[in-house]
Amino acid sequence: MDLFEYQARDIFEEHGVPVLQGTVGTSPAEAREAAERIGGPVVVKAQVKIGGRGKAGGIRVAETPDAAHADADAILGLDIRGHRAEKVMVVECVDIEEEFYFSILLDRAARTFLAMFSVEGGVDIEKLAEERPDAITRVEVDPLGELDAEALVAALPEDVRPAVIPVLQQLLDVYRAEDATLVEVNPLVLTVDGRVIALDGKITLDDNAAFRHDNRAELADTAGHLDPVEKRAREHGLKYVTLAGSVGIIGNGAGLVMSTLDVVSGAGEKHGGQKPANFLDIGGGASPETMTAALEIVLSD
Repeated sequence: MDLFEYQARDIFEEHGVPVLQGTVGTSPAEAREAAERIGGPVVVKAQVKIGGRGKAGGIRVAETPDAAHADADAILGLDIRGHRAEKVMVVECVDIEEEFYFSILLDRAARTFLAMFSVEGGVDIEKLAEERPDAITRVEVDPLGELDAEALVAALPEDVRPAVIPVLQQLLDVYRAEDATLVEVNPLVLTVDGRVIALDGKITLDDNAAFRHDNRAELADTAGHLDPVEKRAREHGLKYVTLAGSVGIIGNGAGLVMSTLDVVSGAGEKHGGQKPANFLDIGGGASPETMTAALEIVLSD
């Protein structure tokens, strides 16, 4: 489950990660109220799960509450690479000295965690990784061990490291405590007054660990994680994923369903490019009620 930036910010704050004062709103009036509470210049940021917000006009600096109102009015409803901005986050402005990049993610191939750091934050990290991979330091992290922070930030000046390393440790704590598969901060900034702040955050949570967290259902609703059909399936205890095809699939057991998807996809190539419309696992020993619900859900999609 991918979270919005404001949700990542709130989780960071809960775990002691330094963040800026900010709040989320769904109307220009709420943006103005937020700017009045914060005081001084603010940044109005579109809440969409896609990069390139700044270039699309989705991030604007407002010197006054009235300007924040106008900026929110321009941003709300804005289409940013196929994502419609329905919320804005209003945060205080800060004077930035330097920008860094940090992330920790699940490296499935190596079966471990991978931490990445660069002194060139605030840029397209994928492009940087392609053009100048040596600009990114990568350090494997034992899931049960500690982060070798000194090795990770070796490119930083020695006098800056003591301020940065504790924040990286806190972000690792977020990753573990929240059962995330990705925690990314871009940029992680050093301010002119010497503070290190997570300026923009991204978190992806592991759905398989949802049973360990009381807030996941609420996060899923506010993050727009589930479409209506998937949400209805979850209410019946069913595992459903909407796909792009037209052939409904119901199976008992994830492995069998996956095999069926492959078979349907292969056969569909000979019949006009037909593809599976969904993944639906009803589990073993499904009751008549479960089967009825499954059929209704597939036919409603």
